[in-house]
Amino acid sequence: MKKIIIAIGLMFVTVSAVMAQKQWTLQECIDYALANNITLKKSQLQQQSALEDLKGAKAALLPTVNASTNQSLGYQPWKDSGISTVTNGVVNTKVDKTYYNGSYSLSGQWTVWNGGRNTNTIKLDKLAEQQAELTTQETANSIQERIAQIYAQILYLDENVKVNEQMLQTSKKNEERGQEMVNVGKMSRADLAQLTSQRANDEYSIVESKSQLLNYKLQLKQLLEITDEQEFDVVVPEISDERILSEVPSLQTVYEEALLNRPEIERLQLAIKSSDVSLRLAKAGWMPNVSVNGGVTTSTNSLNSTGWGNQIKTNVNTSIGLGVSVPVYDGRSTKTAVNKAKIQQLQAQLNLQDQQKTLYTNIQQYWLNATTNQEKYKAASSSVESAQQSYELLSEQFRLGLKNIVELMTGKNNLMQAQQNQLQSKYQTIYNKQMLEFYQGGEIK
Repeated sequence: MKKIIIAIGLMFVTVSAVMAQKQWTLQECIDYALANNITLKKSQLQQQSALEDLKGAKAALLPTVNASTNQSLGYQPWKDSGISTVTNGVVNTKVDKTYYNGSYSLSGQWTVWNGGRNTNTIKLDKLAEQQAELTTQETANSIQERIAQIYAQILYLDENVKVNEQMLQTSKKNEERGQEMVNVGKMSRADLAQLTSQRANDEYSIVESKSQLLNYKLQLKQLLEITDEQEFDVVVPEISDERILSEVPSLQTVYEEALLNRPEIERLQLAIKSSDVSLRLAKAGWMPNVSVNGGVTTSTNSLNSTGWGNQIKTNVNTSIGLGVSVPVYDGRSTKTAVNKAKIQQLQAQLNLQDQQKTLYTNIQQYWLNATTNQEKYKAASSSVESAQQSYELLSEQFRLGLKNIVELMTGKNNLMQAQQNQLQSKYQTIYNKQMLEFYQGGEIK
C-alpha cells in the first residue's frame, strides 16, 4: 500500500514539474488568448446578439397570427322566466339564473407596405451584424498586438538579465583581482571599494531586470486569463542577424494593403452604408402604411338550447379588411429624424477619414522604428565588438598595473551599454517589422 501511495505521489510531483516547466511559444500564447480572453468573449456575445436582431427583422416581414378565447360565468339573480316542460300532465318550469359564455377567435395581420421600414431594417441589422463581427476581429487583433509587444519585451529582458549576470561575474573577478593587489600593496583600499561598489551595483541591476521580467510575464498571464500560481515562462527563439537585417517593407505598400484588410477600416466603411440605410429608414416616416387584417370569431352560450357544436358552427363570423394610414402631421419628428440621419452620414465619413489617418500614423511609426532600430542594430553590433576588445585590453593592462580603476570601470560600463543598445535595437527591429507584416494581412509569428 505504501508503494502505491509513493508511486501516486511521485506521479503528481512529476506532472506538476512538467506543467511548471512548460514554456509558451508566441503562437501558443496567441491561440490560448483568442480562446479564453474575456474581452474577446464579450465581443463575440455582442456579435451573437446582433445576429438575433437580424433574424427578428427578417421575421417581421411575415404576417402575425393570434388565437384567443374568453370564458365567462354569468348570474341573473332576479330572472323569473325559464324553460317549461310537461311531464305526465304536470308543467315544470326551470329557471337558470347561472349561465356560461364562451368566445373564440383567430386573427391575423400583415403589413403590406410601410415605406420600406421592414426591408431597410433588415439591411441595417445585417450591416450591424457584419460590424459586430469586424469589431470582434478588431479585439482579436488588439490582443495579438499586445501579446507580441509583451512577448518581445520578455525576450529582451531575458537576454538583458544574462548580460547583467555576465557583467556581475566580470565585476567579481575584478574585485578579487583588486583584493589581491591590495594585499601586495599595489592598490589602495579606496580603489577596492569602488570595485566592490561596482559589483554591488551589478547585483542590483540583476534584481531590477529580473523584477521587470517577472512583471511582464505576469502581464502576459493576465492577458491569457491564466490565474493559477504556477511559474510562467516563454520560449526564447533563435533570431538570426539575417532576419533582423532583412528588408523593411515599404511604408506606402503596407498602408495600401492595410486599407484593404484591416477590420477597423472595413467596419467604418460599413458604418457609412448603415448611415445611408438609416436615412432611407427615417424618410419612411413620410410614407403611407398599408396593412391587411382578417379574423374568424365564434361564441357559445349555455342558455341556448342548441348544442355546443352547432353554436360554434352557426355563430361563426369572418372578416377581412384593408387598412391605410397616411401621415399628415407628426410634430416634425420625421423631419428631425431625417436631419439627424444626414448628420450621422457626415459623422460616419469623418470617422472613416480619422481612422485612415490613425492607421497611417501607426504604420508610419512602426516603419520608422523598424528602419531606425535596424540601423541602430548594425551600429550597436560593431560597437559591442569594439567595446569587448577594448575592455579585454583594459583588463589585461589593469592586471599589469598599466591602467587605473577609473579607466577599467569606464571600459566595463561602455561594454555593458553597447550590449544593452544592441539588445534593445534587436528586439525593437523584430517587433516593429512583425507589426508591419501583421498590418499587411500576415500573421504574428
